[in-house]
Amino acid sequence: MSAGGQESTRTGRQQVAQDEHRLIGRREELARLEQVLVAPSHQAFAVLRGEAGTGKSALLQAAVALADASGLRVVGASGVEAESQLPFAGLHQLLLPLLPYGAHMPDASRAILEQVTGLRTGAAPGVAEVAGAMLSLIAAAAEDRPLFFAVDDAHWFDSESARICTFVMRRAGAVGGRGAITVRADLPSAFDDTGLEEIEVGPLGGQEAAALLERTGGHLDPLARERVLRWAEGNPLALIELPKTAERVPAAPAEQASPLPLTRRLESLYGHRISELTPSTQDALLLAALDGLASVAGPRRPALERRLGDVDEAIGRGLLVVDPATGQLGFRHPLVRSAVVQLSSPNRRRAAHAELAALYPDDQERRAHHLAEATVDPDEKVAALLEQAAEAATRRGASSVAVTWLERAAHLSERPEQRSRRLAEAAFVAGQSAQLERAQQLSESAGTAHTDVVIAECYAALYRDGEVRTTHREVVAALEGLDPVRDKPTVERLINLLLVISLFAADTATWTITESCVDRFCDPADPAGSASLLYRDTWGDVVRRGAGGVERLRREFVRATSDRPWDAMRLLVSAYYLDALDEFRTVLTRLVAREGDAGAAGNAMTLLQLVMLDHMGAGRWADAESTGRRGLELTARHGYALFDHQYRAFLAMVAACRGDTDTADDHRRAVEAWARPRGIGYLTQYADAVGAMSALARADYATAYRFATGITAPGEFAPHAQQAPRTLLDFVEAAVRSGHLDEARRHVQAAVACGLPAVSPRLALVTAAAVAMTSPDQPSSLYQQALALPGAALFPFETARIRLAYGERLRRDHETRAAREQLEEALRVLTELGALPWAERARAELAAAGAAFGARGERWQSLTVQERQIAELAATGLTNKEIGAKLFLSPRTVSSHLYRIFPKLGITSRAALRDALDAGTSAPPPHEV
Repeated sequence: MSAGGQESTRTGRQQVAQDEHRLIGRREELARLEQVLVAPSHQAFAVLRGEAGTGKSALLQAAVALADASGLRVVGASGVEAESQLPFAGLHQLLLPLLPYGAHMPDASRAILEQVTGLRTGAAPGVAEVAGAMLSLIAAAAEDRPLFFAVDDAHWFDSESARICTFVMRRAGAVGGRGAITVRADLPSAFDDTGLEEIEVGPLGGQEAAALLERTGGHLDPLARERVLRWAEGNPLALIELPKTAERVPAAPAEQASPLPLTRRLESLYGHRISELTPSTQDALLLAALDGLASVAGPRRPALERRLGDVDEAIGRGLLVVDPATGQLGFRHPLVRSAVVQLSSPNRRRAAHAELAALYPDDQERRAHHLAEATVDPDEKVAALLEQAAEAATRRGASSVAVTWLERAAHLSERPEQRSRRLAEAAFVAGQSAQLERAQQLSESAGTAHTDVVIAECYAALYRDGEVRTTHREVVAALEGLDPVRDKPTVERLINLLLVISLFAADTATWTITESCVDRFCDPADPAGSASLLYRDTWGDVVRRGAGGVERLRREFVRATSDRPWDAMRLLVSAYYLDALDEFRTVLTRLVAREGDAGAAGNAMTLLQLVMLDHMGAGRWADAESTGRRGLELTARHGYALFDHQYRAFLAMVAACRGDTDTADDHRRAVEAWARPRGIGYLTQYADAVGAMSALARADYATAYRFATGITAPGEFAPHAQQAPRTLLDFVEAAVRSGHLDEARRHVQAAVACGLPAVSPRLALVTAAAVAMTSPDQPSSLYQQALALPGAALFPFETARIRLAYGERLRRDHETRAAREQLEEALRVLTELGALPWAERARAELAAAGAAFGARGERWQSLTVQERQIAELAATGLTNKEIGAKLFLSPRTVSSHLYRIFPKLGITSRAALRDALDAGTSAPPPHEV
């Protein structure tokens, strides 16, 4: 370390020593904060958590002093209740001082940050995009000096800023960022359970409290000191403030020491001081409290401070303080801010909001927020501005805020029809944000808009109860009497809801009615109508209507007129049925990152399903399981039983592909028992698909064939049976291996006749493979043609299974060397995927083709499927608890399995598992026979 660095550290420690003297009873907390400056990168941030007044802010300032003395560049911010509903308001404070350091960042990253801070327009970026750009900015700013972020009252950060900050704080240590934040223990926030270092800041003990009172209330007589100690309850702020007005601390028996919460008593104390100020000073403080004085930065800071020019008496009374480093004004404590607002009259608050609105002519959301608070009587201009701000909030992933603003816009509407329209819009956005009760209440409040009540009630019944029959009838009835032009927005929502219900019903009778409504109401020349026609064709009968669908999908994404998450979500569902999610993965990732608790949470659950399905198709099964568990947590939180069973069905399929057939069958039976009585054909078909895959994993081909024919009959691709084309390979394999070769050939002929290869690269691949598997002539060339198709590598499980079938055929034809080449590649991919039953077959075929695995290979084959899964995970370094979480087992069960695995493999420790796994799953290089 340089002499200068040593001096900085020494000076910093001297400052800590001074703070220890000033902050009585906080030695341990200060020591832990000092460690934050030198801790490993994953412990570079700390959360100071405690009740109001316990000294969190004082500890944060001590950390700032230490960081500054140690040569770190300090970036400060403060959460403000008045800004907690303004998207990205908290993030502005952290980004604006750092933007100059990003001059040499990539244009795309800088553009993202400028969009978030309102310096540039554009499509709303997602959380991951903003967080990535922010980490790049931190790295750029920290090139010459590391950064220290100090965020006070982080619990008041808006949800968008909080989500991004928690992501960044867990990673910033690796790029030169450290810091500390304060949060109230009695208020929930996004910073709860983040995995960051937690420092609890509690009340002082009896001796420490007395010592602090000796410093702040030495002038008090013994009786007054006893009253203050009893009322303060060890709270440092109370011990500092109460002695200033000790005559107002009532003498009460000990058992009545706390008639009100301490925070209320402190607010009352500050309120008395505020009431003694002149009216002009009170108005100035109210202005600052409503706009968040601590967060004001940039061009509006000078204007606000000019308005606060005459506040000396507020400073003198300990209500405002001056930052010694910057000279900027700030409230003495957040409780002062809340006391200022509570003490003001409604008329004074409205006047202050009106004045603040004038400060933001170019900030749509802030101006709308203040105008809404300043307005009492209906005002169409303000209502329209709020509606525009709500649309902007939706595009930025703040749908929950948009609902609030739309409801306020409705109340300020001058005409009844505008009020009803805005309430209906608020209800729709609430429904998409998983606020179903609120959606129903808003719909009912719309009065004349009966169809909006139907929409809200049907979404609730569908998502929570899986009700497809009644909801379909109600939506069809609601469409009667509507005019496609006059009632266009309502018609569009009803049609798209009808399509969603029909997708889940997966029933030809239901779809026939839906298609009739779509034909009647949807104009192909209209963007909304064109999109609905695409949904009909790809969600309902992709076999007959899916050809050319990817091109149509690309056009719809180009012509999309809004960045509303539900529009993009529906297009991405079409992408799944067209096997094109890989092409639109960036859009999907951005939307998932953007939407969440503050965004369109209902859509977020569907988007997560698409992410899971994308992982499954790409062979990322561990990621798929992780996403599935995340989805189950979301559905449990919101009570969406339909989505819960979807996630369980997808987890069942992953388990079946892995060979964990017990887990797969348990999930399948639960899904089927819930879905079949409700007529949810989507889930019952998927349950049959899981049953077929699970039976294939067990080599029970007769059962697999029974499940496959439960989806569609041989030689048919039943209309509106979404799983029929998706299970073509499973159907043919089960049929061929169970002695139904004629049925298999008839099914393949039907696939070709339907034009299945033209729908998607995946269907082209499995159709070509099915042709090869059922053809008596020249199968080698047919297999080669299938494997050479464009896009085959995008579907590793299907491709590996095709290679396995090809290798088996080659071996039977005595083409041993060629067989081993195909089988070795199949074994490699299947082992990497974790598709253990198919890997076992590949290994057995290789052995039959003359490949030798040795003693360890035989030992590896002696393990059960579940034992192999546990061994593979343990070999990667996972603990028993982590393995159990992945496989839904207890750590004790995992330990028992490992106890049996070690002797089977001839090893004695976990460290030897990696070598045993490599020896057991790797085939030798091919050799001449």
